[in-house]
Amino acid sequence: MFTDKGVPAKQTPFDVAEASDVVITMLPSSSHVLDVYTGPNGLLDGESRLRPHLFIDSSTIDPETSRKVSAAVSNFLLKEKKGFWEKPVMLDAPVSGGVLAAEAGTLTFMVGGSEDACLAAKPLFLSMGKNTIYCGGAGTGSAAKICNNLAMAVSMLGVSEALALGQSLGIEADTLTKVFNSSSARCWSSDSYNPVPGVMEGVPASMDYAGGFASKLMAKDLSLVAASAKAVGLKCPLTSQALEM
Repeated sequence: MFTDKGVPAKQTPFDVAEASDVVITMLPSSSHVLDVYTGPNGLLDGESRLRPHLFIDSSTIDPETSRKVSAAVSNFLLKEKKGFWEKPVMLDAPVSGGVLAAEAGTLTFMVGGSEDACLAAKPLFLSMGKNTIYCGGAGTGSAAKICNNLAMAVSMLGVSEALALGQSLGIEADTLTKVFNSSSARCWSSDSYNPVPGVMEGVPASMDYAGGFASKLMAKDLSLVAASAKAVGLKCPLTSQALEM
């Protein structure tokens, strides 16, 4: 697929690292990230020095895994010093905006790690999106992403349930959406990603729910939320309810 477009391909993540100054990854789960970075023939499967000065992981994973990978990267030195970079640096930088924003280049990046590295990488982020928000140290980008997805999941469930109730009470979905978007119920789920077919053009609901964010991925993200909440001793009842649904 990529080679047909002139993009060089490599056999292993290690081969990619050997040929790159910057490596950007986006993978389905924490286990995939650990395997690609620290597994056999992984990005970090070298001796003590690496060619890439910057690793950016845009996967949606748990904050602890992001911190583990960042710590692993920090144990290496660079093969060649590049500018102010004396050691390789890892940024966790998951994205928000969905498939539509990815296609339009309007993603938002939530970045954890070195603030200097975040500033240096900003041109890269802005080549793929429109917003870059620095969140703090390693793992905070991943933490921001799962918190964002928790809020989005709960709001989507609320909007969907309210629209279903409104239609059952005789209100057209597009009329009720106008009410929401002019009132206190307005949110991304109502004004940008409406769940009812025909209310908005170009969203999955109006394309037979094709091309959207898969429910199994949201379930995975909510599981990350539940695990992170348990780790810090915080009760999140809405997370549990959303997972059940």
